[in-house]
Amino acid sequence: MRRLRAVAPGASGDAWTRRARTRTLTGLALCAGVFMSLALSPGALASGQRPLRVWVPVNTSEPGAPVPTEFLGLSFEAGALSQIASYADRGDFVGLLRSVGPGLLRFGGVTADEQVAFSDPTLKRPAWAASTIDAADFQNLAVLASRSGWHVMLTLGMAHFEPEAAAQEAAAAKAALGPSLAGIELGNEPNSYGHHGFRPEPWTFLQYEMEVDAYTSAIAAAAPGIPLAGPDTSGSAAFETWGAGEALNLKPALLTGHHYPLGCAGQLPPTIEQLLSPKIRRSALVSLEKYMTISRASGIPFRLDETNTVSCGGLAGISNTYASSLWAVGYLVQAMDAGVAGINLQSNPTNCGGYTPVCAATAERASTGALGVQPEWYALLMARYLIGDRPVAVRVYTRGHPNLQVAALLAPDGGLHVVILDYEPPGTPSLRISLHVGDAFRDGTVLSLRGPALAAVDGLTLDGLPVAPEGAWQPPAKIPHRQNVDGVITTTVPGASASLLSIAPAHRIAVPGA
Repeated sequence: MRRLRAVAPGASGDAWTRRARTRTLTGLALCAGVFMSLALSPGALASGQRPLRVWVPVNTSEPGAPVPTEFLGLSFEAGALSQIASYADRGDFVGLLRSVGPGLLRFGGVTADEQVAFSDPTLKRPAWAASTIDAADFQNLAVLASRSGWHVMLTLGMAHFEPEAAAQEAAAAKAALGPSLAGIELGNEPNSYGHHGFRPEPWTFLQYEMEVDAYTSAIAAAAPGIPLAGPDTSGSAAFETWGAGEALNLKPALLTGHHYPLGCAGQLPPTIEQLLSPKIRRSALVSLEKYMTISRASGIPFRLDETNTVSCGGLAGISNTYASSLWAVGYLVQAMDAGVAGINLQSNPTNCGGYTPVCAATAERASTGALGVQPEWYALLMARYLIGDRPVAVRVYTRGHPNLQVAALLAPDGGLHVVILDYEPPGTPSLRISLHVGDAFRDGTVLSLRGPALAAVDGLTLDGLPVAPEGAWQPPAKIPHRQNVDGVITTTVPGASASLLSIAPAHRIAVPGA
């Protein structure tokens, strides 16, 4: 991960160079190919706008890796697999996936370990299983994958040590899904098995590894060639040990782990202010660096296969609000900058009050697949424009402490995408921002995500238009235009908003490594 640090105006060039690898605490600012300056116009103070000056010098000599095609994803509980698979030929889900895809569907969560077993004529349903999935569910899931263009990652439970049953489940999934099966994980947050009473303490990675060996041997005999992903840890702290062990000893095709910025337990309840705070973004950067340190050292890609706002299903008033969509945009671009292979936002098709980009408001709608979009879906629609782009190292000067995040990525055609998030409440005086892009770029357009209040659960818009309940959205006929005047593109950013500026290149250029 590239690290940057804010430097006070007037600092020496040598000091600035020495600090170039320390990330700014005022937010991300990733840009490409230009000296870009963000500054308030001279009349800003007189008009009541917030005092802010930010300088962002950048270059495109060492762009990061392209954001992968299947970077975006959704994660569902294994207990929801049958229901989601049934939407292959009914309802809105296929269209929803196509609107942001291609991507990756992951099925796992606590139900993979604690509630769901694979059903087969040769297997007796275990007493602990509250529900089952079977070969027919995988066949339906294969149709869903084919029609949507998405791939599937499956978590096989290990809390109850049953390697032969897992092998039969893997074989059924492979037979139905074929190349649409991206991989399997063994256990959901297995590092926590001791804490949850599934294994006696102390429970370590070495013990887990021995059990994984039994599972992988059985699976290889029944369904060879399925890629392994893991260790699917509960967070980056556990990953420092478990991820290193997984990479070194099990050599998976993909490393995986989870991230929830706000916990469900504690003395004080989570708040929107916490979710959108600079502290949460700093913590996210630390967590991402822990994950990516092992990924880079091992050469194995890392995917955040489960993440969202507040753990334990989310919290109404935070997880289902406009604030969650702003958080999601910001976290998605942080992960892009870090080099993460992808993100799966944890989802629940029957709980519109918790964290989920899509859900059914009633049991009847759930039965027909009439899913509606939640605020986080807007974040996915905005982030899809960044797929294939390449983040580039930047250095940041700033004065003041705005709750602001800026990210920029170099597009495959040499254009520039700049994401600006203002986390201040609605009604806060707008920022007038000037982007000094020089003559390497032409004019730009702006896609804006807005909401009536941070706690709003509806009323969101992209470029003034809402996303239809089933996910349909098209840009308006007239997209806001920002002119390049003498190398400067100026835009106004209101409080509680996310803006995506798409700036065209003056000439198509060869992007290094593209």
